Amino acid sequence: MSKLLNLTIALAFLVIALGAYTRLTDAGLGCPDWPGCYGFNTVPTNAQDIASAQQAYPDQPLHAEKAWNEMIHRYIAGLLGTLILLIFIICGKRKQHVKLATLLILLVLFQAALGMWTVTMNLKPIIVMGHLLGGFSILALLVLLRLRLSKTTMAATLLSTPLNDVGHNILPIHRQRLARVQLYCCIALPIVIIQIALGGWTSSNYAAIVCTAFPICNGDWLSRFNLNDVFSLSPVAETYQYGVRDTVARINIHVTHRIWAGVTSIYLLLTAYQLLKHQPERKIRLTAQALLVILCLQVSLGIANVMFQLPLGIAVAHNLVAAILLITLVTLLWFNQQQLQEVL
Repeated sequence: MSKLLNLTIALAFLVIALGAYTRLTDAGLGCPDWPGCYGFNTVPTNAQDIASAQQAYPDQPLHAEKAWNEMIHRYIAGLLGTLILLIFIICGKRKQHVKLATLLILLVLFQAALGMWTVTMNLKPIIVMGHLLGGFSILALLVLLRLRLSKTTMAATLLSTPLNDVGHNILPIHRQRLARVQLYCCIALPIVIIQIALGGWTSSNYAAIVCTAFPICNGDWLSRFNLNDVFSLSPVAETYQYGVRDTVARINIHVTHRIWAGVTSIYLLLTAYQLLKHQPERKIRLTAQALLVILCLQVSLGIANVMFQLPLGIAVAHNLVAAILLITLVTLLWFNQQQLQEVL
């Protein structure tokens, strides 16, 4: 089971990377239908099939490279769904972690629906953002299942110290500190999820390169800043590819993503500080240090995306590091919770 979970987690990372690559190469509509491609199970290659595809979709000419990007993403996502189904069956037979496995399989089904709607609704931004969040959620739940399966025992350093040496009141104080650290981590998780959602919203509205300067967006953006532009749904359109919002709205979306990135960075720095100050467990301290490194890398990638106008490799890496940041927080929450239970 552990090996199967490790493979599934690796595959989930690959699906996230392929999803970002597909989106960033404008291949989200590489196949205008779902789950096939121009009515075939694979990308049409011979002249007869290509002619048939063009006849069926005369307004959507076949671009083989984009079509393959889309179909490879679908194939790997399908394999991921199959492995998660296998995990669900095993958990059911063993009667272990059934609730989490059930949540995973339901999320996979909803994610498949979002994948279909992404195509049938022509890249509607709210659907594209939801599809991205679904992929991240599946990865986070898989990591949580792997952690629960491992049942790592967190032997706190403080607990190995004789009470006569530290005093009888030290454990209640230690519990309070651990509870405070856990609260920091609990608040950090939704903050990071909101930032990931804003990143998906920025990307799906094609607002990633609308600001070409850093740290201040180009032009007089402040006088035109309006949160209604950020949180309102996109105007109805036949297709949302390449975006349908005006430049001002895209700037507001981009700037909001930057502002929340600042909030996220400051709060994660505070969280890491609390962990390093109050957490005696070496494994948790190392994870907190890793959180700092990942945060610095993610901020650097975000800045590079602006300065170099969204290079494909850096943009895909920005998605992957966001996923790593999310599962690092999930891991910290799990480790802290385990230690709290042992102290109580």
